[in-house]
Amino acid sequence: MKVLVACEESQVVCKAFRERGHEAYSCDTQECSGGHPEWHIKDDVLKHLDDGWDLMIAHPPCTYLSRAGARWLYKGGVINNSRYVLGVKAKDFFMRLYEANIKMIAIENPTPFKVFDLPKPSQAINPHDFGHEYSKRTLLWLKNLPPLLNTLIYPNHKPYMPSNTGGKKRGQKYHFTTINSHDASRTFQGIAEAFATQWG
Repeated sequence: MKVLVACEESQVVCKAFRERGHEAYSCDTQECSGGHPEWHIKDDVLKHLDDGWDLMIAHPPCTYLSRAGARWLYKGGVINNSRYVLGVKAKDFFMRLYEANIKMIAIENPTPFKVFDLPKPSQAINPHDFGHEYSKRTLLWLKNLPPLLNTLIYPNHKPYMPSNTGGKKRGQKYHFTTINSHDASRTFQGIAEAFATQWG
């Protein structure tokens, strides 16, 4: 199967599919960090949506869409117009992936602002349902794919990183006190393997 992993430079998902015999390629405007440049398309993914893919798994940028950015979108209860415009552009990119002419599509993103009116997601997943000790809720928008099934539930999980939606909860411990966007956006290995095993 020919698989496009959109907006991925880490190649975690790409390699999970390659290990199972699929012709998978990551695509991002950055150089890949996964060690296989021969499996990486360094370009705008929108230029490659019609290249004959059977499946696309996409991780579009969530900076301006995610509800975690509430403190930047709303200032004193009033919407920040410049931030809103960036969110509209991010939604347009999301929708171009969502409406791509590819038979099977999965898009992964955090909970978005309602103001951007994205389509209803198909399901919510967490790393602790796929063998990791962390919680980091993310949503999946699926086309012609079954919901992802839990593989290994980790009962005593903790937040992967602090939330920007509110204050730190008393007594709550995090995996990271600070984390860069590169690490925050990397797909957990257990989830990548579930993608490849269940949809490959």
